[in-house]
Parts: sequence; C-alpha cells; structure tokens
Amino acid sequence: MNHLYCRLAVTNLKKNKQFYLPYLLAGMVSVMMFYIMRALQGSESIHTMRGASTLEIVFSMGIVIVGVCAGIFLFYTNSFVMKRRKKELGVYNILGMEKRHIAKVMAWEAVILYAISVGGGLVFGIVFHKLSAMFLYKLTGLSESIPFYISGKGCLQTAAFFLILYILMLMYNFVQVKLANPIALLHGNNVGEREPQVKWISTAIGVICILAGYYLAVTVHGVLEAVNMFFIAVILVIVGTYELFMSVSIALLKMLKKNKKYYYQTAHFITVSGMLYRMKRNAVGLANICVLSTMVLVMISTTVCLYAGVEDSLQNNFKKELTATLHFENIPDAAVKESLMNQFQNTAQKQNRILTEISDYSDISFVTHSEGNVVEHYDNEDASYNFTEMGMLYVITRADYENLTGYSYHEIPQGSVMVASSKPFEENVIKIFGKEYAVTSKMDFPNKQIEQFLGYAQVIYAVVEDNSALEPFRAESAVQYHIEMEIDGTNEQKMEYAAAVREALEELKAESGFYTANVYSRTEQRDSYMEMNGGFLFLGLFLGGMFLMITVLIIYYKQISEGFEDRERFSIMTKVGMSQKVVKSAINMQVRTVFFMPITVAVIHLFMAFPMLKIIMLIFGLFNTSLFLVCLAATIAVFAVIYFIVFKMTSGSYYKIVYQ
Repeated sequence: MNHLYCRLAVTNLKKNKQFYLPYLLAGMVSVMMFYIMRALQGSESIHTMRGASTLEIVFSMGIVIVGVCAGIFLFYTNSFVMKRRKKELGVYNILGMEKRHIAKVMAWEAVILYAISVGGGLVFGIVFHKLSAMFLYKLTGLSESIPFYISGKGCLQTAAFFLILYILMLMYNFVQVKLANPIALLHGNNVGEREPQVKWISTAIGVICILAGYYLAVTVHGVLEAVNMFFIAVILVIVGTYELFMSVSIALLKMLKKNKKYYYQTAHFITVSGMLYRMKRNAVGLANICVLSTMVLVMISTTVCLYAGVEDSLQNNFKKELTATLHFENIPDAAVKESLMNQFQNTAQKQNRILTEISDYSDISFVTHSEGNVVEHYDNEDASYNFTEMGMLYVITRADYENLTGYSYHEIPQGSVMVASSKPFEENVIKIFGKEYAVTSKMDFPNKQIEQFLGYAQVIYAVVEDNSALEPFRAESAVQYHIEMEIDGTNEQKMEYAAAVREALEELKAESGFYTANVYSRTEQRDSYMEMNGGFLFLGLFLGGMFLMITVLIIYYKQISEGFEDRERFSIMTKVGMSQKVVKSAINMQVRTVFFMPITVAVIHLFMAFPMLKIIMLIFGLFNTSLFLVCLAATIAVFAVIYFIVFKMTSGSYYKIVYQ
C-alpha cells in the first residue's frame, strides 16, 4: 500500500512540474546558501585568519537572516502550490480516497521534496563553498590558500533545520485538507473574487505610515538620531507599502472607475476592472516584491559603497599616516613634549624612515549636555537628558588650537574663551560647569564634516590663553596629547615603524608621565577596514542574491497564477465579441502596469531613504555623497535590467497559459 502512495506522489510531482521545479530549485538554493554560511562560520581557516572576530559576527547574522528568509519563502511557495492543487486533491477525495490516504500521498511528496532539496542543496553547497571562501578572501584582501573543506556539523544542522521546515509545511497542508470539504477542494482554483470595497481607514493608515516614514528619513539629523529612527522608519514604510497595495491601490482604481470618460474606453475598462477584481489577491504578492526589491537595492548599494569607499573612510578617520594619543594626569610641559618628539625622530632614524607634516596639540575632553549657552556634565541618571543630544566639550590652549587649525588668533584675556561650536552659538557669555566665561570671539568649527555626523548633538571647542587657564579643567579629566605625522616607505615599513613606536612609548611611560598611549597607523587600519567592509559586501551580495531569487520566484508564481485566472476571462471576452487584438492589448497593458509597479515604488522608497542612509554611512567614515549616489544609481540600473529580464521570461509563461 505504501508503494502505491509513493508512486502516486511521484506521478503528482511529475504532473505538476510547472509548479514544483521552481519550488525544488528554491529549496536547493536555500539549503545551499544556509550550508555555505554555516560552513564558513565553522571553518578553522576562517577562525585563524586576520579579522576573524568581525567575520564571525557577519556569518552569524547571515545564518539567522538566511534561515528566516528560507522559512518564510518556502511557506509562501508551498501555500501557492497547495492552492493550485486543490482541484486535484478534490478529485482524489471524490473518487473514494479518504483524507488520511491523501495525507499519506502528501507525506510521500514531502519526503521526496525534502530529499531532493536537501540532498541537492548540500551537494551544491559543498561544491560552491570553496568558491565562496575564495571570493570572501578576495574581498577582504587575504591571499592565504584555502583547503577543500566539508563541514559535517554544517551538513547535520542544515538537514535538521530544513527537516523542521518541511515538517511544519506538511502539517500546514494536512490542516488545509482536513478542514476543506471535497467540493471546496474541487473548486479551490475557481473561487471568484468579489469586487473589493474601499477600506478608508486602511487607506488612511497606509498613506500616513508612508508619509511618516518618509518624513523621518528626510528630516533626521545626526548619526545617533538616524540609527535610533531607522527601524521605526523601516517598519512604517513596510506597513505603508502593504496598505498601499491592499487599500490605497483599490481606492485609486475605484476613483478611475467613477471617471466615466476614462473608464468607458475598451482598453481602460478591461484593465481597470481586471486589476480591481484581482487586486486583493495580488496585493500581498506585489507588496512582497516591492519590499524585497527595496531590501536588495539598499543592501547591495550600501555594501558596495562601503567597499568602494574604503580609502575615503581611511582619509576621513585618519588624517595622517600615524596618530598617537597619550593620556596624562598633568599637563605635559615643553620638555616632556620635546622628549617625546625626539623619541619619534630617533625611532624613525633607526627604521630609515622620514617624518613629515608633524603636528601636535593637547586638549581636555568632557561628555556634556548643552542647552543654550549652558554646558553641563552629561548625567546618565537624569531622565530629562536625551542621549541623541549628548555632546562633547574640548578645552584647549590658543597655541594648541593654532597647531590644530593652522590659523593664528588674538590673545585671550584671563577669564575669557574663544568658542567654536558645531551648532550656531550667538551668546557673548558661556557657562561651563557652573562658571561663566566671556566669549571674546566665535570661530568656525574646525571639522565641517563632523557637523553633519553630529546632528542635534553639540561639540564645543573652548579655547583658553595658556596652561594656567587650562589647569582648573585638568582636575576633572585626563589631558590628551595628540601627535600626528606622515611617514615615507612601503606599507610594510610603515607598519614596522608603528610597532616600533609602540615599543618605544611603552619604555617611556614612567619617565614621561603618561599612563596610556594609543598609536594608530592608517596602513594597519586599512586591513581592518578591508576585513570589515569586505565581509559586509560578501554578506550584502550573498543575501541580496537570496532576496533576488525569492523575488524572481514570487514573480514567477504570480504570473502563473494570473495566467490561469486570465485564461478564462480572455476566452469569455472573445466569445462576447471583443477582438483578440483589443483584449491582448488590454491584458498586456495590465501585466506591464502591475509588474513594474513594485520596482517603481521600491525606487521611490530608496530615493526617500537616501538622506537617512547617507547619515548612517557616516558611522563608517564615508562622507563621499557623490560616491554613494553613483553606487545607488548603478545598483538601480543593474537591478532594473535583471527585473526586465525576469519580466520577459515570466511573462512568456503567462502568455503561453493565457493564449493556449
């Protein structure tokens, strides 16, 4: 008996290959991607490579996202396939098969689908794992050899994860069959859609959500606020997108229908009425395509931009090749500074290096909260303080500020300060930690780029005349002494010099009076940036490819579904006297309109999100707006080409069904 059920299951799968082949392909690709991500995470060669900690975070994120997306997508395609097969299952039931027998057939189908999907996916995953690792190494700038590797644990975990998914889908299918009566199953494909009514509340919610999400994205100020508001804006736009296709689109179609001059034209009549009656069914699919398309565009454009902008980020974050910051309890005097400078020069001579563009300055910094001309210490316990308005105060002598900016300034009277603020400061008096200082002059902020980064937060440079005026602040915070310089030589020589400087400073701790020293080399940081941004690009392309695959298959199933629905409508319209040319023209217009609507909305979403995305990119030191725009435009262009190719391929299947 079980042999009979197995044969029926195989026959069913062959008969419905139009539905199951894409389903199997999606399952195999999902398994392959999950295994590759899991195998990369567990690879010993990855664990021992430079930047392993960053990549492990990337892979952990990837496994979770791939798993969630695979689950959602497989359930989506499974529900579509079940809907198309209800008539077939109803015939079995009417011919005498009990529901428990149908359940056994479905169980065998699930076993076969699971075996092919997981088996094929693991084979492809094992084959393409090394290629993926080689691509990852290329992106992160590594040149180590990559051994062929099969992750036994990865295979078991992948098989177990997808076994759970397929069992859950099978249970869902059992419930669908159990709750339906034979007549309902028999007519499952032919249930017509009533004309949907306009839900004005849902329409209003959709419009409000999208406008609110756009408003947050466009008006955001500073990185802290952008990060804080990003997910709120995303949720609002996603909710608004679903309501846009489910309610707002129906309201617009109803308005077109009420326009008699427009509606009572043959092509418009067929297009509007057809879209209106099926919009409720298509709305979720269209919204899914729109959201996935937006995710692909955002993920790939941002990660490509980060990777292409590594050098820009380095130049913004490290103005010179070597930056050393030493922390003193007391203000370092001229003798200490000269001793440290000599040490840098001596180390350079031993390394046969030449130092240029040497600059140094000292400051004392505080985390603050500013309101008007009043600057106070930031208090984490004070509920009235908003963390997005957390600021910084730098107190610095005039001589050091001149070294920092390269400009000369007038002498500052005792009890007075010069002020440079990231936000407009118009007051003639500033109150710092309870003490008032006269403001002798207001200067331009020394770093224009940081103003965009900060947003509502305020950074203030309070410039005093000399160390005696700096002394009252020294008791509350450490003194930071900064030394910056350029170095000649190859990348290896620059990194050797940075390592030698660290050793030399460690020996000078007791003698010079500083207690910590941080030395940063731009060349060393380049490797870290390549690891991080290369890992993000790998994840972006990997997940972008998966989202694209999901989008393509949703489009395919949508076209197939609409093809079966439109075939009968096409036949009826030709029978009542409409010419095939007119009907075909109307259907073609409807298909193009519905098909390109999601990508059009996705591009609008991306355009409106640009101000927020641009600010978030500042976290990585990327201030190059032109580069980001180029990456966005290139991503949209490539995606549009792929989307058009998908349209041509899937619309061919649609027309084949409709016109056969």
